Order: sequence, then C-alpha cells, then structure tokens
Amino acid sequence: MTLIAAVITKVAQWFAAAHESLTPPIAICPVHLLVVALLIATATAYLALGPKTVYLVDYACFRPRSNFRYTKATFLEHAHLSPLLGDSTTNFIATILERSNMSDQTYVPPALGYIEPYCGLDEARAEAELIVFPVIDDLLAKTGINRDAIGVLITNWSLFCSVPSISDMIVNRYKLRGDLRIVDLSGMACSASLTTVGLASNMLQVMPWGSHVLVVSTEIIGPSYYAGNNRSMLLANILFRMSGAAKLLSTSRSKARFQLRHLTRTITASNNNAYRCVYQEEDEKGNIGIALSRDLMNVAEDALKANIMATGPLVLPASQLLKFLFFYMAKKMLFGWKVGPYIPNFSLAFEHFCIHAGGPAVITSVQHGLNLSNKHVEPSRMTFHQFGNQMSASVWYELAYIEAKGQMKKGNRVLMIGFGAGYECNTAGWKITVARHIPTPEENMCLVIPVMNWDAGTGRWNDVTGQCGPAAYIKVASSDP
Repeated sequence: MTLIAAVITKVAQWFAAAHESLTPPIAICPVHLLVVALLIATATAYLALGPKTVYLVDYACFRPRSNFRYTKATFLEHAHLSPLLGDSTTNFIATILERSNMSDQTYVPPALGYIEPYCGLDEARAEAELIVFPVIDDLLAKTGINRDAIGVLITNWSLFCSVPSISDMIVNRYKLRGDLRIVDLSGMACSASLTTVGLASNMLQVMPWGSHVLVVSTEIIGPSYYAGNNRSMLLANILFRMSGAAKLLSTSRSKARFQLRHLTRTITASNNNAYRCVYQEEDEKGNIGIALSRDLMNVAEDALKANIMATGPLVLPASQLLKFLFFYMAKKMLFGWKVGPYIPNFSLAFEHFCIHAGGPAVITSVQHGLNLSNKHVEPSRMTFHQFGNQMSASVWYELAYIEAKGQMKKGNRVLMIGFGAGYECNTAGWKITVARHIPTPEENMCLVIPVMNWDAGTGRWNDVTGQCGPAAYIKVASSDP
C-alpha cells in the first residue's frame, strides 16, 4: 500500500503541475484522479500478485571419464563369462544391443564394470559424488552465481535413497546457506526432471522476485543392477547408462537463457496397466529389478495423447485448432464415412523437440504420434545412440546436442517430452531468450560431442562432425581433474 500511495502522490503532483501550465486553465475533477489512482493500483496489484515468469538461467550436463566407457563387446564378454546368466540370456542381450543401435561411447559407473557387478552403499555414494559434483561445478562456473543466492535445492533420483540424502551431500560440499529449502523426489523415474522444473516454478511463485532454485537430476544405476535372467528386467541393465544434469531457475531475467512458457503433467496411475508397466519387483529367485511390461508402448501412447490434448490449446496456432475441431466434428457427424483423426502440426508451435530417449521404439512412436520429421527427432535418436538411456536427464543432453549443432536461435521454441513410471507424461515448453555462443576448442578446452546425421535408409548414423565447424563442440561437465 505504501507503493500505491507514493504512485498516487506523484500522479497528483504531475496533474497539479500540468494544471498550472495549461492556458486557459482546465478544471480537473477529483473523479479523474480517483479513476487514475484505481488504474494504477490495479496494475500494481497485478504485477505484485500475478503469476511470475520463470526463466532457466542455464544448465549443465555430465560427461563421464573415458575409463568408464562400456562397449558392447565388453558387455557381451562379461555376459558370457558371468555365472549368473545363461546362454539364452546372453543371446537376448546380444539381440537387444544390436537392435538398439547404441554406440560404443556409453558409460557405466565403476561398480558395474566387473564380470560380477557389486554395488554396496559406499559404491553408490561414490557414484553419486562422481556425477553430482562435477555437473554442479560446471553450472556454477557458467552462471557465476553466488551460492548464497540459491534459496531452494531440488533433487530427483529413483533407486538410491541414502541417509543423509544426496541433497544434504550437496549442501555439505558447497556449504549452502542454513535456511535453504530442500526437496528430494524419488520413484518417478524418467519423467522426474520435468516434474522438478514444475515444482521449482511453483515454489518461485511464492518466493521473492529474483530468487534462484538449483535443480539436480540424476540416476544412481549401480544399486539397480539386476542379477537374474528375467528378460523384462534385463532391459534396464542393457539400456540404462550414467547421466546427470543441473539447472538453475529464477524469476529474474538477468543472464537467463530460456523462458518457461508452459508445463503440463499427465498421471495415469489410476489405471492398473499403466501403474505396473514400469515396476520394481523381485523375480522368482528373489533378485530385485525393474520390470518393463509389454503394455509399455500402448500406455506411453495413451499418456502422450492425454497430455497433448491438454497442451495443444496452449501452444497451437488457431488454424491448427480449427482443423482439429473440423475433423473431430466430421468424425462424429458422418457415421457412414471413415474420417481419420487430424494430427496437428506441432512444428508450427515449436522449432525443436527433446523427446525422452528411452529407446528407438519410444522415439519412433512419438515421431509418428506428433507427425514429426526425422530432423525433429534427430537430437533424441542421437542422444540415445551416443549415451544410451539417460533416464530423466536425457532431455537436457538433447538440448545440448541442438546447441552443439548451432541450431538454437533467439526466439526459437523447444518442447521437452518426458515419460516415467507411474505412468506419467510431462511436457515443458521453452522460449530461447539468449542463444549460446559455442566456443571452439582453441577458445576453450572443451570435450567433443560428435555430430551425426540419421540415415533412415540404412538405420545408421553418419558422422558429420567435420562438416559442422565450431558448432560441433559444446562445453559439458567432466569428472576429469
């Protein structure tokens, strides 16, 4: 109210000065002053109490050391030598590895690099430190933020819950302030990264303007290793790899690179098939693993459809909405005619797409469901090819890939799509406010991410790094000293 009173006083003084300077003088009715005061008070209240715009200041992705590389040949050799796995299981692993089209540049934590992997509490903590600390260091270096400016810390992981928590481990390492708000999310699997973005956005709405939230997304895969022969549980061993991402969100636009435009969550856990399609359980011998059901793709399609129905009206242009309505009405009214559903053109609403890289089948399903081109899904396919299934952090690696190819321009829009246990489908829309300058290796000692194009005819990747120039490089976090 003090601000409103001060504004009213200034306006009254301005009107008084204007009244004295007018020739001939014009009488100003007090009602006019009252109307102006009400308008100013309404505008001030809206700015103070209305929804705050949330920005992504910057993000960083984790890149393991080269000695953690786990080639397909090494995987198969360990499978052959393992006393835990039978011949049929080894053949199944070989088939999935071949069909997955993963590269030999994927990484696993040290605990899984043995013929008979073992991951105790100490090994799991070491894996967490190996991922979390370098990626936060890189984010802090990029943003230059004072650690005391961080008011909230949000972390997400699914399969490793230590005491103290990973959030406490971060606070201890970086000596964050004592009144820090901490939120730990677990059990949400691959959709959790976008869930944490939504949670951070909601918390920023009730915090002072300019507050900052640090979000860390990772999975500690060592404790989740499955030591059995159940094929539905072996898929996690074959596809899951090390990953991590750190993000800094704020309501201040200063130094921010992305603006959050919308976030939509769809939860289908009320359906039994959806609830159990990604399920941690024991096999007949008591081995704990994550079982992926045969209904997974159908459940994912239904969840995506429900999410897009809610997201479409928020992002699609009017022409696409009218076409969708026309086809919907025609299908209802023309009983004797077969009218197929109209798939809106989401490329009119977004220039880039970051689809959870759960596997080739997931990416292809989303591509067909949204009628996207091969270029639109290239970041997702390339991320899976290069790094494997990186779970909740995969969409951030895809964003880094788009920037590495120099395709991100100011004003471009990005749609992130995440899937996870429950079953959940989350989407987030971003608008680029500042495009990143990609330094060359001479300008900055960077790690090289090869840039490759998808050849639909051969089903293989072609390395085009040499054709992309400096845009083929991007600075990512590294655990190298």
